Amino acid sequence: MHSTLLQYSPTKHTEHNGPLQLRSLRDMEAKQHQIKSLKSYPETGGRSLAAAAGGGGGGGGGGPAEMEMELKIQKAIDFKAEGHRCYKEKKFREAIGKYHRALLQLKGVHVVDGTTGSEVNLLSQAAVKLTEEQRRAVESTEIECYDSLTACLLQSDLVNYERVKEYCLKVLSHQRDHFKAMYRAGIAFYHLGDYECALRYLRDAKNREPTDTNVLRYIQLTEMKMSKSGQRERESGKETQG
Repeated sequence: MHSTLLQYSPTKHTEHNGPLQLRSLRDMEAKQHQIKSLKSYPETGGRSLAAAAGGGGGGGGGGPAEMEMELKIQKAIDFKAEGHRCYKEKKFREAIGKYHRALLQLKGVHVVDGTTGSEVNLLSQAAVKLTEEQRRAVESTEIECYDSLTACLLQSDLVNYERVKEYCLKVLSHQRDHFKAMYRAGIAFYHLGDYECALRYLRDAKNREPTDTNVLRYIQLTEMKMSKSGQRERESGKETQG
């Protein structure tokens, strides 16, 4: 099995039931509603989603678009936590489903990095600005979900290495020095027969963890495959010339 233990902070799961309150009720009970329905999410050091949205002291909650965006982020974090629980219980198929549901929540929240800050484009609403903390929460949740999906896939009897490669590259697009993604990408490319790419990612992983025995073993295997492939090419060339 090719897996690395998932590391994550336990998160208490909270369900959000019921429709959004009408504007009149929301105006009267904004603060109370935020405290009851929005929990702190672990990536922001215990601050609530409402606080992360920029609600510091006065002023009521945001409009419907802001509230919908907050709920999407929160639901994604909750599904991610459920996925971690399933993974710990070795329920890998269930964990995969939870991680996909988390990513589905974030599908309506498109993060665009830029020097002037990040923006959120809701599928059916006008653009809403994310705070820096919300942007980090969205990005870290995506990274954790894709990283955890690769860990689950590598536990399968028949591993879909094409999908493993895809998810690893998504992680690396956000975080280039992510060790597990580099290592697993190397494994995926190796089993897909792309030894040059495999060796590149495995060497990047070795630069991060020079003594990791799994990385060193796959580098050795990859170099052996490349050597045999080169030998076959040379022999084929000799036969052609002869």
